[in-house]
Amino acid sequence: MNKIKVGVIGATGMVGQNYLRLLADHPWFEVTYVAASPRSAGRTYEEAVAGRWLMTDPLPEQYKDLIVGDAGDIDSAKGKCTVIFSAVSLDKEQVKELELAYAAAGFAVVSNNSAHRHTENVPMLIPEVNHAHVDIIPAQREFYGWDTGLLAVKPNCSLQSYVTPIHALREKGYQVDRMIITTLQAISGAGYPGVPSYDMLDNIVPYIGGEEEKSEEEPLKIFGTIEDGKFVYDNSIQISAHCNRVPVIDGHTACVSLGFKGEKPELDEILEIWENFKSLPQELDLPSAPRQPIIVRYEADRPQPRRDRDMDKAMAVSVGRLRECKVFDYRFVGLSHNTVRGAAGGAILMAELLVAKGYIK
Repeated sequence: MNKIKVGVIGATGMVGQNYLRLLADHPWFEVTYVAASPRSAGRTYEEAVAGRWLMTDPLPEQYKDLIVGDAGDIDSAKGKCTVIFSAVSLDKEQVKELELAYAAAGFAVVSNNSAHRHTENVPMLIPEVNHAHVDIIPAQREFYGWDTGLLAVKPNCSLQSYVTPIHALREKGYQVDRMIITTLQAISGAGYPGVPSYDMLDNIVPYIGGEEEKSEEEPLKIFGTIEDGKFVYDNSIQISAHCNRVPVIDGHTACVSLGFKGEKPELDEILEIWENFKSLPQELDLPSAPRQPIIVRYEADRPQPRRDRDMDKAMAVSVGRLRECKVFDYRFVGLSHNTVRGAAGGAILMAELLVAKGYIK
């Protein structure tokens, strides 16, 4: 198929750079437009990221001479692309207005930002979990009067390490109704330059602004339903979260205790459910989809960020240490790559799903 032309706004930041790295050889998408803050606008992309290209791979040749646009100038993107990946760092209200304006201009907007996560007609997607939520797009377009425009967002990066394993159990009829989650979140989640080294070396910071609220509230929308063109949250599950910043570069870990309402599965059945879990992205063979969405580790001391975060294109969730809990029913440890699965890679998979479902042409 002819490649779909895409743009990245916020292209010079860490998430934006990850988009470009992951899209460099993408079979469906071609980056034809990049934009950032006004101070970067007008320079080549190579000049704009000189001395601050943070990826381990070299800057791909095809991006070096792209002229950086002003992310706030929507007209400059017209005619250059049809999809916008949004990774801009602005005030929340500014992000809300900007992303709506891009969608109103006809762009399919796929966002990493939190601004529209609780907008009532905007899907917040983990494609293996709530892929059916893309079917709100016709109602969204009707509400806003958009033709080709749309807006979809990805959830907080820390959710990726435990929501999919919980969904796999719920899908089999086991109603998880309570969880206590302790996250150990990598410093790359704070962007660059991120947390000062004096705060992180020989230290753990037991607070990340807004993260606990996101961890407790966003799953309720992901597990929710669509009624009358709006999302209805699933309030049958209660979540209590403790979010910590730890001295790890990449990879968010979650220690989860969970309880069931009614019948609960046996330990061996849980492992079997996780090992056999597949969903629509795997059925459609989407380019960024992991072949095995949940990878079970049986070693006593796994998963670990350095050893497991890059599993299956860094898009899989690794789980381990499943055992009984003396307070709830069971407990386990989950791990996902926060800047790939939890950020750019997860958003690219969302865009692939929207293409496969016919919402992006």
